[in-house]
Amino acid sequence: MMKVTIQPNHLEGEIVIPPSKSISHRAVIAASMASGYSKLENIVFSKDIIATCDAMQDFGINVNTYPGRVDIISDGHLRAPIHPVQCNESGSTLRFLVPFGGLVDKPVVFSGKPSLMSRPLSPYFDIFNKQGIRYEYRAKMPLLVEGELKPGIYEVPGDVSSQFITGLMFALPSLKEDSQIVVTSPLESKQYVDITMDVLKTFGVEIINHNYEHFTIKGGQRFTPHNFRVEGDYSQAAFWIVAGLLDGDLTLKDLSAQSLQGDKAILEICKSMGGKIIEETSQASQASQATQTSNLHILKSETHGTVIDGSQCPDIVPVLAVLAALSEGETKIINASRLRIKESDRLKAIATELSKLGADITEADDGLIIQGKTSLKGGIVDSWNDHRIAMSLAVASLRCEGEVIITNSSAIDKSYPHFFQEFKRVGGIISEN
Repeated sequence: MMKVTIQPNHLEGEIVIPPSKSISHRAVIAASMASGYSKLENIVFSKDIIATCDAMQDFGINVNTYPGRVDIISDGHLRAPIHPVQCNESGSTLRFLVPFGGLVDKPVVFSGKPSLMSRPLSPYFDIFNKQGIRYEYRAKMPLLVEGELKPGIYEVPGDVSSQFITGLMFALPSLKEDSQIVVTSPLESKQYVDITMDVLKTFGVEIINHNYEHFTIKGGQRFTPHNFRVEGDYSQAAFWIVAGLLDGDLTLKDLSAQSLQGDKAILEICKSMGGKIIEETSQASQASQATQTSNLHILKSETHGTVIDGSQCPDIVPVLAVLAALSEGETKIINASRLRIKESDRLKAIATELSKLGADITEADDGLIIQGKTSLKGGIVDSWNDHRIAMSLAVASLRCEGEVIITNSSAIDKSYPHFFQEFKRVGGIISEN
């Protein structure tokens, strides 16, 4: 599907939110490191999750996929892949697994789409230089890693990506001696590190957090198998929350009330803008996990501008820009410069495409300045081959005067392949080409 045409229409109904992509990546890797059998439930096989499952198979792990489920059988040992580890367009897969190149006894080659291989990897290269690990890398080309990862002190910047910290947290517990990760600048996206530590704890590995300034990782730890159900994804729920506020009456299901996901901030941000969100919680126990599930009832609302700090929740900034473009007054999105090194330059992408629809939006170095309107005009826009841009533009169509045509709409396959099916099911008028 390369292009969709969406006619403005009211949305109404129930939506089961897909499982968290962030947690799914981590659960697949942690289960692969454990000696024994793990069953992971509530899995959607987006391109990114398929990349991580395939990568762990490349490292010698028995990963069996079934509808909505992954069964993993492992002896807890990684083997050097015999061919390049294909990460496709998944930054999580690449950055989480690069340190594994230092845990096997032969060179490892990591490959991916050119857009992925051009994203920053320098924090790892600085570590490799200090440890004497050989690597070969040119932008947009495969990465080769050869050498032994050694216990010690690992210095990592906190303002490039928390994914480097997560990658080290997966690898360092297997070393014989203790290590420390020292964060050399204020850590952004802390909640992603919280998610990593929570998943690791579930699979038997403990990380000691010293106020997010440094982390102690005991050596010689062993991952233990676990049956695990992945909770719903707040970053995906964000599209439906904004859709409901713009022109909907939606009930969202299968979210965790006590979730550690940073993108849960969407609730408080939207409420602060005047959004009507009713939360209902109930107890649930599945796959050896007792959780409080949350159903959200989202109603069409008159919203107003605010100041949004994007440093801890960058993935929801594009769809919040849509809400801001259709809210009364001015909204400023600040501390969001990291969006420029995602699948696309998301600040430029969303500013450019919303402007085509008639929004009043201006780029700043680290954010956006948006003057709200009651409606947009519609038009032809492009996803920039970015799943979050494609879905955000689909949500914007709800308050357009004319149709919205989104080219390169198949970008959604990266994280939410059935998004347009769900959009249509709750009342969206979509034609696909």
